[in-house]
Amino acid sequence: MTITQMQPANIEARYQSALLRYVSKPEEGGLLSGYNLGRAALDEGLGLLDLAAVHTSAVATALGKLADADQRRRVLHAQTEFFIEVLSPFEMGNRAFRDANATLRRMNEMLESQAKRIAFSLHSEAGQLLASLHFELAEASRDLPAEKTENIGRIRETLLQIEERLRNLSHELRPPVIDDLGLGAALSLMAQGVTSRWGLPVIITVDVSGDLPGVIENTVYRIVQEALINTAKHADASHVVIRVRQVEHKIVCSVVDDGIGFDDTDAFRKQRPGLGLTDLRDRVSALGGVMALRRNGELGTDLTFELPLDN
Repeated sequence: MTITQMQPANIEARYQSALLRYVSKPEEGGLLSGYNLGRAALDEGLGLLDLAAVHTSAVATALGKLADADQRRRVLHAQTEFFIEVLSPFEMGNRAFRDANATLRRMNEMLESQAKRIAFSLHSEAGQLLASLHFELAEASRDLPAEKTENIGRIRETLLQIEERLRNLSHELRPPVIDDLGLGAALSLMAQGVTSRWGLPVIITVDVSGDLPGVIENTVYRIVQEALINTAKHADASHVVIRVRQVEHKIVCSVVDDGIGFDDTDAFRKQRPGLGLTDLRDRVSALGGVMALRRNGELGTDLTFELPLDN
């Protein structure tokens, strides 16, 4: 796609005119024109490379109109200041994006910390209270005749169901296996469970340096869990390969199977049943990451996502 296809036809002419005015009279007003051009280009969706092409063309046109060597030197000197001013809106937008991403990451870390605390409360504190109730019921049942203890038995069954539900909720908030064993061992244990339940062989490779932030570990674990269970249920695959690796300042994770695949012409709208792709993408986007769903050759699916790490 060319610049003229993307932008109004007069963008280059406007740029050349503003640049020449600034070269002939390098004042603050000329720089303001450059700034406004940058804002207009940003609003129109012009990319940095497209803008650089417009600038290069404008400089070449200006130099072609000038025969005097001093004037040409002035153009070469002034064009740098002008272009920096044109780029200012892009830099401001990029800085705002970085700040928003940092704020979003801090919020995710705060939510992760709160989820961990709530999970501990559900698993430990609420569990202790329920255990106390069991003791109280046992004491109460001793003073009752046998025919009166039927209600006590039903209450015990209800308490056991509550305990099980609380345990499941605490594991959903923060899988304790990650804290106990680490991400690699937690994923391996998950894979063993899938193989045992569905008979699907799973190969896992984890190559990371040091401990990862809790929110990153939890996100990787949850996405792999969702993708792996979906593959086991719906993909009719003979094996799955999961790879988690650290590449510079990001974590890259892929879940690749050799199953029935999907219609990649409409992958994000007509998903393979149970994939929950929108939810997975939201998890990744919340951490400033990206995700892609592709075919794995003729058959199968390749789900790959990247999560940035703090430098």
